[in-house]
Amino acid sequence: MKQLTHRQYDALESAITHGKRISVFRRGTEYVVIPKRLWTEGSREVMESVHPTTGEHMTLYLDEMERIEVVP
Repeated sequence: MKQLTHRQYDALESAITHGKRISVFRRGTEYVVIPKRLWTEGSREVMESVHPTTGEHMTLYLDEMERIEVVP
């Protein structure tokens, strides 16, 4: 995924604001995480997130994501 759509950005920002889980597909693997913040690093967009079960912090680059969905 090279760039998120406006709807995807809105959903991601809402998930960050309300502490909702999201499902991220990257390199054929699904990660369910709680996004904490979104920022840019050079020309790349980065999302800091936490695994809801283990508490492990994960840094994910948006340009490496194949798909992103908010978990209902």
